[in-house]
Amino acid sequence: MIERAGTDKVIGESRQLKHEWGVILAGGDGTRLKSLTRKITGDERPKQFCSVLGDATLLEETQRRAAFELAKERTLFVVNRLHEPYYSAILADTPASNLVAQPRNVGTAPAILYSLLKIAAADPQAIVAFFPSDHYISDNRKFMAHIRSALDTAHFRQDLVILLGVEPESPEVEYGWIEPTESIKGHAQVYGVRRFWEKPNHVLAKVLQLRGCLWNSFVMVASVQALLEIIASATPTLYRALACLSPLFGTDDEAKTVRKLYRRLEETNFSHRVLALLPERLAVLKVTGIRWNDLGEPRRVLASLHMAGVRPHWLESATPP
Repeated sequence: MIERAGTDKVIGESRQLKHEWGVILAGGDGTRLKSLTRKITGDERPKQFCSVLGDATLLEETQRRAAFELAKERTLFVVNRLHEPYYSAILADTPASNLVAQPRNVGTAPAILYSLLKIAAADPQAIVAFFPSDHYISDNRKFMAHIRSALDTAHFRQDLVILLGVEPESPEVEYGWIEPTESIKGHAQVYGVRRFWEKPNHVLAKVLQLRGCLWNSFVMVASVQALLEIIASATPTLYRALACLSPLFGTDDEAKTVRKLYRRLEETNFSHRVLALLPERLAVLKVTGIRWNDLGEPRRVLASLHMAGVRPHWLESATPP
């Protein structure tokens, strides 16, 4: 079981920082990028376990990025047990209690809920930052400075879920977009959320860009209680199904019960089934000064390599689809 957060003062670490947690989402199958990752590795491993943009795997790069602001002992990794041959070496130094091992991939909502329940059991006062493990980010330090702003805001506004919205470079039709409203008093660059626009057509995407809408990075920061509340409100059946795990955390019965539960779970997307339904509980922090890409498709990987000025060895044999 994750070590429960204490209340004694720790030298060099404020009481506030002690309640800050990170979750790296690394349980996806990476299906749309398989044509490219086969060229890189010669096998079927998902993209997060591949050295796509340099020497480090995408998971390692995400791990390094999160470490700028979040303690290693309070960083969890959501993985898929079927991928253990690929992540075991990368996460060899990670305690088993910091691995949230799912029996199979059933979408982002169960992955997020399972990790939140584990954190809530250890630290009910937690503020949590979620990071997908398949992003290109041009400057990790600058990006994590935005995360620091989001963490600081979440400590004061524990009712809100703060999304990181990236200032768009183009009218991208494969991304989700966030339409902000007025700024939140006392919190620079943080705005209310009017609505989501999921994968708009090209004409609408151009309109959204002109209206000041932002790319949804799916990086988010919030109190553990706010996140659990919105999941329970939006998907009560899923919430009840996984909440029964809490008494089992750290016991031999946890893995067995999780396997049974996951056989019955339907795939559930967190953006569609949770965030989009409750815009009044959301805020968006505008991310500027960096370049960002979701590495969901081969063309975006190649675009990111161009942005970074990197030409890895596998690129010579990779043909864009």
